[in-house]
Amino acid sequence: MIAAGVAGHLFDASAISKSFAGVRALRGVSFDLRAGEVHALVGENGAGKSTLIRIVTGADQPDSGTLTIAGRTVARLDPASARALGIAAIYQQPALFPDLSVAENIALPLEGGRAFRRVDWRARRQRARHLFEQIGAAIDPDRRAGTLSMPERQLVEIAKAIDADARILIMDEPTASLTDREVDHLLDVVRRLRARGTAIVYISHKLEEIFAVADRITVLRDGESIATRPRDGIDRDELVRLMVGRDLTALYGARQVSDAGQTPGPAALELRDVSNAARGVRRVSLSVRRGEIVGVAGLVGSGRTELAETIFGLTPLDAGEILVAGAPVRIAAPADAIRLGIAYVPEDRQRHGVIADMSVAANTTLNNLPAVSRRGLIDAGAEQRAAARYVDRLRIKTASLAAAVGGLSGGNQQKVALARWLSIDPSVLILDEPTQGIDVGAKAEIHQIIGQLAGRGVAVLMISSDLPELLAMADRVAVMRRGAIAGILPRADASSAAVMALALGHAA
Repeated sequence: MIAAGVAGHLFDASAISKSFAGVRALRGVSFDLRAGEVHALVGENGAGKSTLIRIVTGADQPDSGTLTIAGRTVARLDPASARALGIAAIYQQPALFPDLSVAENIALPLEGGRAFRRVDWRARRQRARHLFEQIGAAIDPDRRAGTLSMPERQLVEIAKAIDADARILIMDEPTASLTDREVDHLLDVVRRLRARGTAIVYISHKLEEIFAVADRITVLRDGESIATRPRDGIDRDELVRLMVGRDLTALYGARQVSDAGQTPGPAALELRDVSNAARGVRRVSLSVRRGEIVGVAGLVGSGRTELAETIFGLTPLDAGEILVAGAPVRIAAPADAIRLGIAYVPEDRQRHGVIADMSVAANTTLNNLPAVSRRGLIDAGAEQRAAARYVDRLRIKTASLAAAVGGLSGGNQQKVALARWLSIDPSVLILDEPTQGIDVGAKAEIHQIIGQLAGRGVAVLMISSDLPELLAMADRVAVMRRGAIAGILPRADASSAAVMALALGHAA
């Protein structure tokens, strides 16, 4: 465990540089961390945040620069020594053992692998419940980790880090999939950790969180440290300018129906009393018209993703009716949905949105192989031409069409996931958390793309935990609670208070 160094510093990174395959990821970055503070690290995707964190946790070695822990220069830091020194990290993509229980996942890092040891299952469960109480999570310790949703997996990772009693805690987009209420609980936990002397590196694209909890803010851009300011010494507009190198008139591109140049057309997708007992969806009636964006709000576990999966045929409905372009249809599998012009960009882009090891070109055309194939074989030229059109149209930043998607920034991966489905020319586009975990610049670009698609007549069903995003983008907001529609708010009546009242069951 670390003792504080000079002037309360637990960690100092000085003039850190790092390159990968000749590409400079960090250029002389300096960053320090004090005991009992929350130091926010912000910047667009690709700014160098992940590389710096990998160096702090010992996963990567810097090409040059020095690392100092508690006043002592560390010649080489590897993951094992970083953990021994009290450095823990919570990443955006949780790494749990899917076939073990939640309690087992929490216990393993501390209990180790001693043979012939009696397991105190009751103590494991009690410890897990106590940790979840601290962060306001209602998760059964006996649940198999593989059955957890993305937000629940993140909460388990947070509990693990708290249980390790880390002196330096790195939180990389810990609230990406959490609702406002869960975020409030987490920020309270962060404040309690800070009060007992824990030093926290907090990485988030949600600027409201940064200003709510950070003591200092360091901005990275293009691999360089641009500025370090106390929270009270910088405002939102200046922070955005430092991050992106330009002014953004708004983080959320507010959209009106008139932006499309026409009022929404007839219903492209209609649900009539749709139920799915296996997924907890109960008698949902909802329509999305051509050229309309309908937002879907609700707390985690309210049935939003389950509804999307039901529409797309991943778990077919067992009651009710789905209509496409006014005609009743049967969607027993995703192939049926795709034939009907329904596209679905899922919440977890790493697991279901893109194939990280495949190229940009291959990912972009994956859902429409007949368009780039001849006699069952991929036509490389046709694939390249089709991919190039979407790279240009969506402004995807990539070194080449042959580059692996896993090497792109989060925002560009999300654009590739979107391009993959746009290739089928959908009439209905279902988006589940389309801007989760991406920076403000990429978020504004994706909002613009969604607005343009609606302007061309695409019916968009947009699920998001980010209420300002929904309120800015949606023509109507459907609020889900316990698998059912609690209410549908027209744009004029939609507000954070009204949405949350419906989500919590406080309004009819």
